[in-house]
Amino acid sequence: MNAVPPDRSGVAEPRFRDALRTLPGRVWIVSLGVLVNRVGNFLPVFIVLYLTGRGYSAGAAGFVLGVSGLGNVLGNAVGGYLADRIGRRWTIVVSAVPTSGLTAVVPFLGPFPVIVAVVGLIGVTSQIYRPAAAAVLVDSVATHQQRLAAFGVFRFAMNLGAALGGVIGGVLASTSYVELFLGNAAACLLFGVVVAVLLRDEPSPRSGQDDADTRVDRAVGYRQALADRILVRFLLMTLVGEFVYIQTTVGLPLHVSDVGLSARDFGLLIGLNGLLVLVLELPATGLVARYRPEYVLAIGNLLIGVGLALTGFMTDMVLLSATVLMWTLGEMMSSSIANAYLGSLTPPGMVGRYQGLYFVAYTIGTGVGPLVGGAVYAIDPWALWVTVGLAGLLAAKLCLPRRHTASRVVSLMVRSRQERTGE
Repeated sequence: MNAVPPDRSGVAEPRFRDALRTLPGRVWIVSLGVLVNRVGNFLPVFIVLYLTGRGYSAGAAGFVLGVSGLGNVLGNAVGGYLADRIGRRWTIVVSAVPTSGLTAVVPFLGPFPVIVAVVGLIGVTSQIYRPAAAAVLVDSVATHQQRLAAFGVFRFAMNLGAALGGVIGGVLASTSYVELFLGNAAACLLFGVVVAVLLRDEPSPRSGQDDADTRVDRAVGYRQALADRILVRFLLMTLVGEFVYIQTTVGLPLHVSDVGLSARDFGLLIGLNGLLVLVLELPATGLVARYRPEYVLAIGNLLIGVGLALTGFMTDMVLLSATVLMWTLGEMMSSSIANAYLGSLTPPGMVGRYQGLYFVAYTIGTGVGPLVGGAVYAIDPWALWVTVGLAGLLAAKLCLPRRHTASRVVSLMVRSRQERTGE
């Protein structure tokens, strides 16, 4: 596996550990905010249980979840636009405050169409912050190692928040759904307050030429971004890769049940994944940081695809745990690398839109994956595992660099660094 190409801007590339120690305060502020937000992110997890507990059918609850998923796609697109238009800080605030208010009223809603409308709006507003938060990280650092360190810390905060939130949410849901959703609303509001008070807007462009470039970029927007063939290839990889990974929530539990294991066994497998990611992802990111990101992404996607495809052969907890180890290793290798690599592809003035498109592709993959995976498994379980294996191979192939890609990435890295350092 080739090492990362040497930096051509004359600035030494720090080691991952050094980059981690010298991350700017903006990275820690956003990571703290997302930790708070994820701890209280109860609605997507518990909305189905809440609705079925109120007497709605599983189909009706699934419909609400589907509308929320469509809102997620729109929210990421809007968030990418706003991040480049009004700035990162206020985009996050615009996301957090309405989400807080809408979530607080959910337990008091009556008619089903109103529930659908409000949860759908929450799906939009709750995702607007994501491209902006990622753009803050890209804005705040200049080198590949620093980007990896920044996204590694950010993902650690997200994973820790999700782990804590699952426990807290379970306790609240067992006592009162009103408390659950009000807690969710309070976490969203606190996220917005943390960002509004502590996060400063990124520096203004340093020259008239920068202003002109920014106006041009904003005028053409997503059309210009989608004309970037390297980005489109990356987005296709993301969509296919997330389709594969989301089968951990569809094909895996169905297979666990079919081979005579229990829901508790499935919970232990998912718990193993969560524990490994929480403890080892940041060190794993440091280990692979020295290598070309395209190859790391390819191996990561390959491990996820092969690991999940092998699930169909496994019939006991020991062997299933081995497949979990394999696809979890792929997840740890590829997650932070993907975000950092996208940052290196992004031209100045387009960070929000590139991140927005990434999260749109991510959301589509995780939204379509359960529908297609469940339907294919119902026809023939082996058809799903073969599909997953082939899709993993396709995702890995889409990661590999084509002609001129490396020189394009290096030139963008140099230009991006010069923009941030004023050279």
